[in-house]
Amino acid sequence: MKRGILVLAYGGPNKPEDIEPFYTDIRRGRPPTKELLDELTERYAMIGGSSPILKITNDQANGIGAAFDGAYKTYVGMRHWEPWIPEAMADMQADGVEEAVAIVMAPHYSKMSIGKYFGIVDKYLEDHPEWKVKINRVESWHTHPKFIEACANKIAKAFDKFDAAEKENVMMILSAHSLPVRIREWNDPYESQLQETSKLIAEKLKHKKWMWAFQSEGRTPEPWLGPDICKVMEDLHEKGENKIVSYPIGFICDHLEVIFDIDIEAGDIAKKNNMKLVRAASLNDDATLIAAFKDIIATEFEKFDS
Repeated sequence: MKRGILVLAYGGPNKPEDIEPFYTDIRRGRPPTKELLDELTERYAMIGGSSPILKITNDQANGIGAAFDGAYKTYVGMRHWEPWIPEAMADMQADGVEEAVAIVMAPHYSKMSIGKYFGIVDKYLEDHPEWKVKINRVESWHTHPKFIEACANKIAKAFDKFDAAEKENVMMILSAHSLPVRIREWNDPYESQLQETSKLIAEKLKHKKWMWAFQSEGRTPEPWLGPDICKVMEDLHEKGENKIVSYPIGFICDHLEVIFDIDIEAGDIAKKNNMKLVRAASLNDDATLIAAFKDIIATEFEKFDS
């Protein structure tokens, strides 16, 4: 059996000209207003005019392939931009892949996030019944010990930016992308999985002073999960907390929601209020993270043999 690994990620504009069609795809084919487009274009301009997510995802996929000594070819597919998930699956089909593992580069499951990726995978399989492929899907990997270890290592380095005597008094803010509150209506596991990850990281670090926040709330009239990290920062300032380590556990690589929401937007609040904010570095293609992926994917391949 020829085997492959399907690495899935959100996608992002590779150049300024991509921003409008990328945004339109996110909005399910509805073009953004000029105001919204100008705002997003300005944000991307602040981080260099494009998203680093494709390069980082390719690096992650290459790392996973190398971890298996090249035994399995990796295929990268993006949900909202090029290379699209169906393009990656077409490549797998052309290569004659018969067994595959699909994994999203996000640790926590929601029907509105991870579920959407696998909906695209299922649609391709439905449209190509001639392709007799078996695909095992990794729906979440939020408690894998090596993922927790990788996060804790990055956060520990952020704590090192503070004097030893003050570390235990530093507030650690863990965060993830907000989703509409209506996910609670179908008992979506997203929030509980985020809390499980947070508690494991805090225990690994033996750090008791931490709290939760959401970020990157969407522009829709319905209520979204909170509190927002910027509101949390303002509240902490009012309470006299001025030493902060921030870590977005819902994102494993640098892209707009990390760089703008935390480094720029939350960073501006910190500067205004004379707070010291240190964001722990993103995992990107961290070796311990790649080792976690190897374990997770190997387990899925073993299921084919059982």
